[in-house]
Formats: sequence, C-alpha cells, structure tokens
Amino acid sequence: MAALVAAESAASPGLAETAEAAELSRALSRLLPGLEADSKLGRRRALEALQRALEAAWPEESAANPAAAAAAFQGPWARLLLPRLLRCLADPAEGCRALAAHLLSQGLRRAARPGDALPRLLPALAARLAGPQLARGRPPEACEELRLALVQLLGLAVRLGGAGLAPHLDDAVRVLRCTLLDPFAAVRRESCECATGLARATPDHFHMQSESLISPLMQSISHQHWKVRVAVIEATGTVIQFGNGKSVDDVLPHFAQRLFDDVPQVRQAVTGVVGGWLLDLRDRYSFFHKLIPLLLSSLEDDIPEIALMATSLWEKVGLQWQRENEEDLKDKLDFATPPPAHHPSPENRPVLGCRELVFRNLSKILPAICHDITDWVVGTRVKAAQLLSVLMLHAEDHITQHLEIILRTLQRACADEDRAVVSNCIRSAELVGVFVSPEVFLKLILSALKKSPSPAGLLVLASIIRGCPREALQPHLKVIATELAQPHVCQGSENLLHGEHLLLCVQTLVSVCQEDCRGCSLQLMEVLVTIMALSGATGLSDKVQETMDALATVQEVNSRQDLYREHIGPLVEWLAATQNDWTVHSVELLQLTVVVTHAGPALGEVLPHLMPILRSCLQPARDPQMRLRLFSCLSRVLLNAKQTIDSQGQFHHYLDTVTKDILVPNLQWHAGKTAAAIRTAAVSCLWALISSEVLSEEQIQQVQETLMPHILTTLEEDSQMTRLISCQIINRFLKSSSGIIDPDKFIRIYPELLKRLDDVSHEVRLAATSALVTWLACIKNDDGKSYYQSNIQFLYRELLVYLDDPDSAVQDAVLEVLKAGSVLFPELLVRETEAVVHKHRSPAHCQQLLQHLQDLPLAQ
Repeated sequence: MAALVAAESAASPGLAETAEAAELSRALSRLLPGLEADSKLGRRRALEALQRALEAAWPEESAANPAAAAAAFQGPWARLLLPRLLRCLADPAEGCRALAAHLLSQGLRRAARPGDALPRLLPALAARLAGPQLARGRPPEACEELRLALVQLLGLAVRLGGAGLAPHLDDAVRVLRCTLLDPFAAVRRESCECATGLARATPDHFHMQSESLISPLMQSISHQHWKVRVAVIEATGTVIQFGNGKSVDDVLPHFAQRLFDDVPQVRQAVTGVVGGWLLDLRDRYSFFHKLIPLLLSSLEDDIPEIALMATSLWEKVGLQWQRENEEDLKDKLDFATPPPAHHPSPENRPVLGCRELVFRNLSKILPAICHDITDWVVGTRVKAAQLLSVLMLHAEDHITQHLEIILRTLQRACADEDRAVVSNCIRSAELVGVFVSPEVFLKLILSALKKSPSPAGLLVLASIIRGCPREALQPHLKVIATELAQPHVCQGSENLLHGEHLLLCVQTLVSVCQEDCRGCSLQLMEVLVTIMALSGATGLSDKVQETMDALATVQEVNSRQDLYREHIGPLVEWLAATQNDWTVHSVELLQLTVVVTHAGPALGEVLPHLMPILRSCLQPARDPQMRLRLFSCLSRVLLNAKQTIDSQGQFHHYLDTVTKDILVPNLQWHAGKTAAAIRTAAVSCLWALISSEVLSEEQIQQVQETLMPHILTTLEEDSQMTRLISCQIINRFLKSSSGIIDPDKFIRIYPELLKRLDDVSHEVRLAATSALVTWLACIKNDDGKSYYQSNIQFLYRELLVYLDDPDSAVQDAVLEVLKAGSVLFPELLVRETEAVVHKHRSPAHCQQLLQHLQDLPLAQ
C-alpha cells in the first residue's frame, strides 16, 4: 500500500497538495491493515488510531485555507478510507460500527467533493437500514443509536450532495421508507428532516419517488411523541410541495385528525403546512375546496397564537388569489360593497379574495360539514359547527342559495347534547338573520315548524330573529307570532326544553322589535300563557313573568296586570271555544287556570265570559279531575276576591250561578273517593266565598238558605277537612242570620253539631262547640224562646255529658257553650247540672257552671 501511495505521489511532483496527500496516505497505510484484524479489540484500536490520525492531519492552520486542505484530503479519503470504513459498517462489533459511522461523517465534511462518495455510501447505508431482515420485522442494524447515526449520516450526504443525489434517489427513498417507521422516535424525527432535505435537494426528480414516502409518513403521523408528529407533518408538507400533488388526497384525512390533537404545536404545524400549500402548491387550485376547511378550522383554535397564525395565512391566501384573478374581480374591486348593516364585526371583515374563495367553493365544502356535524365523535361535531359559522361569515348573502340545507343542518345540530356544538350553531343561525332576507328564511323555517315542531327548530328561529335587523323583521312580526301561537307549535310538547326555546322566541321578538310588537301582543300573550300552563313546576314561570313585564314595557303600560287587562277578553273567548271538550289533560284547562290565577283585577272585567265556562265545566257529568282543579283555582281567586274576581264589584250578580249551578250540584252525595274529594273542594270553595268579605250579610243569608241543608250533610263526610270547614261555614251562616231563620230549619242544625262532639278529630270537636255557641246566641231571650225549651233541655243534657270529657280542652269549650246558653233557661240548667254532678269523675266543671248560674241574676 505504501508503494502504491509513493507511485501516486511521483505521478504529480512539485505540488504542495500532493505532498500533504502523500503524507496522509502513508500515515493511513500504516493503520488500515489493522481494520482487517481478527479480534474485535484490534479493529477498534485501529479505528481509534485512524481517528487520531485524521485529527492530527487537520491542524488548526487548515482553517486558513480550507479549500486546499479539503483537496489534499479528497484523494486519501476516496481511495483508502471510504471503502474500508463502509465495510466496517457491517462489523460484528457495535463499537467498531459506531466509530466507522463517526469517521464517515468526518470524512464527508472534510472532503472537497463529498458527492463522489455517494455511489458507494448510499448502497452501504441502504444495506444497513433497509436490508432483507426488515421484511422479518427488524432492521439489519440492531442498535437504535447506530441507526440514528446512520440516518444522520444520510442527512449529511443529502445536504452536501445536493442535486448530485438524484442518481441515488432510489436508495435514499428506500432507506427513508424504512427509517420513517423505526421503533426509535429520534430515528423517525431525523428521517423526517432527511426527507425534507431530499425533497429540496432534488426537486426535478423527487416527484417520481415522493408518493412512496406518503404511506410511512402517514403511519407515523399518529406517533405517541408529539415532536415526531410535528416532524412528520412538516416533512409531509415539503414532500408534497416538491413531489406529486396528487398525494394531497391521501394525507388530508390524517391532517384533519391532527387538528384535534391535544398538543398545540401539532395543530400549529398542520396550520402552517396547509397555509403553505394554499400559497405555493403547484396544483393548489384543484385542492382549494379540500384545503380551505382545514385552514379555516384553525381560525377558531383555543390557542390565540394558532388562531392569529391561521388568520395571517388565510389573509395572504386571499390576497394572492385576488391578485391572480384580478381581471375576474375587476368590477367587485372597483365597486366594493360595504359590509351589511348588522355585520357582527365589520372592522374585521375578510378581504374580497377570502370571501370569493369561500363562496366559489361553498357548494363542495358544505355537504361534508353537514355530514360531520352529526358525527358520533363530539370533537368532530364541534369543529364542524365552528367551521360552518366561519364559512357563513365569509359567504355573507351568498348563503341564500344554500339556505335549505343549512337550516336543516342547524335544526339537527341544535338538538346536540354538547353545548359547544349548540352555541356555534346558534352563532350560525344569527348569521342567517344578518345576511338573508326574512321573506326567504321564514318561508323555510316556518314550514318546517308546521311539519314537525321541535325544540331545536324553535332555537334556530329564535337565533335567526336575534340576528335579523328590526326594520327587516317588522313586516313579518304578525306572521311569526301567529305561527308560534298555533296549537301544534306552542302546545307541541310538555318538554321543558320545548318551553324554554318557545319562550326564547318570544323574548327575542320583544327585545329585537320593541314597540313594533304592539300589533302582535295578543298572540304573544297566548304563547306566554301556554308556556306557563305547560311548564308547571319546572321553573319557567318566573321567566315568563319577566317576559310579560318586558312586553308591557314596550307597549307602554305599567305592569303585566295592565297587559292582562288589555287582552283578558280575547284570551277568555279564545279558551271558551273548546270548553265542551275539556278534560283534566286539556291544555286549555291549564291555560284557563293560568289566566284566572294571574290576571288579577282584570278578571272582574270578564265575568260574563268566565262564569259560563265555570258553570259548564263544573257540572257533575264532566271530568272529576278537571272539576277538582277548577275548584282549587276558584278557591284561590275567591280568597282575594276584591283584587280579582270582584274587582269591579259585579260578582254579586253571579252569586246564584255560583251557589245553585256550581256548588249545589257538587255538594250532592255520590259514592266514591273522587266524589268525596269534589265535595271537599266545593266546601272549601264555599268557605273561601263567605270569608272573602265580598258578600253582604243579606247575600250570605241568601247563600245560607240555599246551601245549609247540603252543608249539614257534609258534616258526616269521611274527610276531616270537610267536616272542619263545614262546622266553620255553619258558624259563619249562624252569625249572619241574626236570628232571622225558619224555626224548623233552625232546630235541625244543633243535633248535627252535637254529633261532631264525638268526632275523632280534636279540631272538629272544638269547631262544633264554637258553632253551638253561635247557635244558642241566635235564640233571643224573650217570650219566643219557650218554643225551643224542649230542644234546649235536650242540648243541656247532652252537653253536660261532654263536660266530663277526657280532653280538658273539650271540657272547657263545652263549659263555654253551657255558659252561653245558660241565659235562656238558667233554672232548667241548674236542675240538669245538679242531677249529674255526682256522676262526673271530677265535679270541678259542674261546680264552675253552677257558680256561674248563681252569679247570673246578679250579673243581670
């Protein structure tokens, strides 16, 4: 070997470079035989000696003239070192292979013509990184650190070789297809950088091989290390940029999935690559409809930096396309239209190029969004909903031609369980109101509500109304309100969500149209009454009341009570139309209950309409449960009659209707628990009536004459409440009679009250004693009292029995009854008391009574 070096040196005498190369060749010749040693240690020592020799042969002075040093190194490197080091890459010893890779890297950097090494270097790397063993699941090079070093060596060769790598593109691509799937994450990342460099270095030839890299890149795009994912995305961008544009279709689904990545850097990488394609890809016009959705999705990213980056890229794309199509856009550029009056952000309106790009591609993009917005994955639905609103903001009034599919999609998506999906769809619906004429969207959405009203449809309608200008909506107010008041819409469901969204429609109409709502106030009141009727105890009542207050404000009335006064007549007439078919499940019954309960003083103005409804619905032949509900409602109203049903002082004209046509039929005895409950409700209603202070004493006497016989029978009811209220009613009747009552009817009262002294209820017994005191007070202490002597004597005897009752409270109450009645026949009471005093367990109460009787003449 030394002779060969000497001969080569003699062939070019006189050159300093040759002398240096000869010196290096002689030094290397002494060391190279060690690479053929049988022992691993010998080969390693030889490689280490080569490393020291190379370092010694590259002194610091070489930095002053690097070209000369590289030229001197080129010969020995190419002839002596390169082939032997390449053989060492297959050395059995891992340390020897590592040193060989390191020396190859040094040699490439120092050589004057590193491209000359490529014909031998590339096949050697391919043999170590993409050999036949890979088919069995493992690369020929077992050490992952060495695989990393070899891939770095390939990257160095790509950077130094440049376009000279084109003849060896097959080997490089074959290596990368394997290393891109390497188990070691660092190898994958280095391979991505290498693929990027290879694409840039061989742009004229790379497109023939680029497609073969797409499959391994896409297999690595979901790697668990986010840095690998970022590297794969960036490498894919460059590979397609300098390769075959047809691969865009293969990578787009994977890129779309990476927009859901939890790591912001990954999403940022996708945004940057897609934006770069839209700006620089040769075939970008063919892929606009596929790339635009990916970039626009990033406009709504949670990370502000990504959103700003996407915004900047998108604006550049729009401006570039605008310049490229300036002739087509000449009229629009010269006569630019201002943003719509109700544009949500006119200062941030997208440039014309961006708007035109979206408009021209909307028909291709929209079907995919409508499909994804109902996907089973929540993240996909959220992204689709966000993208829809962004597209609509760009398309502006051009969405009119796609309105049918947009509304259908929004109605489906607004029923989503995820709030983010619904909120984005609400924003989209508001944009429909901003950009589309009410004549167009009302025709579609109201027809959809007629076919199948739903909470989602009502939410979409409310959102559209919120976005619509007041002046555009004003001519259609009556139509909207009338449609909302239709039974199939406002009574379509008892679902809470249906009521909430129906209420939202009314609230939005009132807030947007303000005073314009006067013309449809009645229809809106009908809707609000229905919502309150169907919502029950679900908590919407307060919100309905607030909405009524807002409606009253725009109508310039003081309160919702005045609003009821304005509409109470038509409301009651509206309900009366179907009264003959009502049952407890009828919505109209619930609506009447709401009107009667909340109308306040306005109720007194519609008695001519209200009382016939009550009379008809409270007949015994009607639904019992309905009658119970109406009696409960009527009782609540009667308790505050002066501020409700008698606000105009006209209720007394309907007293006969209440007593004879309503109460009498329902107080008659019928078998069954339901009938008993109705009698209890009727008794409660009567008690509310006579306690309301709206009836004069004469009117109460009139009621007494009609109802006293029926009330006496209700003293025998199984219901304790019924018996208690009946005692109280009799007591009130007796107080109002002032002794003016038929004696025969009067005498029939006290035996029924006496029976109640044996009642199981303590409260009923005390109420009966109170009524007996009043009954006795009705007998005047004059010559006419002798007519009642026998009855009073019987009453004395019975009461004296209860004077020894085990309950002390009852004893005291009975004592008060006897004291009250003692003024009528005191001598008779003394004889009766003395006759039984010795029979009582405790004579205390009898003695008190006798003492009272002894003091009586003195008191008189």
